[in-house]
Amino acid sequence: MAGSIYKIIELVGTSDISWEEAAKTAVETAGESLKDLRIAEVTKLDMIITNGKVTAYRARVNVSFKYQK
Repeated sequence: MAGSIYKIIELVGTSDISWEEAAKTAVETAGESLKDLRIAEVTKLDMIITNGKVTAYRARVNVSFKYQK
């Protein structure tokens, strides 16, 4: 019985709108070049602050995809 192997990479997505949009951007952009994405896990959320105001949201995301030989 053969098992499967998955690779996990870390991505950082950004958005001017929300953390949700930042995470979605990271996953969808990665999906343009990586095949067979499986799971995305948000591991950290932060914001960029400029002159005392929030100017961007960032989401750090671990994404797994099936390893192909």
